[in-house]
Amino acid sequence: MTDSVKPLIGVTACARRDSSSDHSRVSYGVVEKYISAVALFGGTPVIVPPILESMALLSQLDGLLLTGSASNIDPQHYNGPENLEVLRDPYRDNLVLPLIPRAIDAGIPVLGLCRGHQEINVALGGSLTPSVHRLPGRIDHRVPPDRDGDQRYDTAHPVRLTAGGLLQRLVASDQAVVNSLHSEAIDRLAPGLVVEATADDTTIEAVRLNTANQFVLGVQWHPEHPVARNWPLSKAIFTTFITAALTYARGRN
Repeated sequence: MTDSVKPLIGVTACARRDSSSDHSRVSYGVVEKYISAVALFGGTPVIVPPILESMALLSQLDGLLLTGSASNIDPQHYNGPENLEVLRDPYRDNLVLPLIPRAIDAGIPVLGLCRGHQEINVALGGSLTPSVHRLPGRIDHRVPPDRDGDQRYDTAHPVRLTAGGLLQRLVASDQAVVNSLHSEAIDRLAPGLVVEATADDTTIEAVRLNTANQFVLGVQWHPEHPVARNWPLSKAIFTTFITAALTYARGRN
């Protein structure tokens, strides 16, 4: 973007407990790819640590990026079945799930990626299925065992873009190819959300808040990774998100 004003984009962080010497020590962090993607497309990133005091940051933000994570949302937040096989992050759950509806109420543009996509659905009243690959007729959406490093973020499967939806209009196509690094997926769609993309096995791959005047989008894949940033749909998603944040910043100022 060439505009001299850069919107301030909050980037959600995760909490990690030290597994080496001091098990009581917790650190907060964001993987660099999210920060650099925001900066690349014209935003100014600011890390939002997973503490309740971060709620006060909302009034300063022009956009909110909900990052992916190795952790999954605790199923207690959507009355789902317990799954002891996955990592939890209660710090992040306790901040982000109430933060999302407040951001939406304030009119702040929101983009959710992978876990962030799932957070939007849960925060608005939807539910998840913990292991989509175990459901009849579904494919395995986890990383193939023969991929490592950046190869994990290469293309994995096609998605169908909803006719007339935001994503379909952004790329003028009814299909795109995405990466896939998840085991959980949306089960019951939250009220107010509409499906923007599905995989061939019917897994919901993207959702949008059903409103004409606010950008709230979640995608199950990772458009922020350097491998995926140059894909037409990835560029369109980030460009549209940052543009919406810039418009919000201008209106707020």
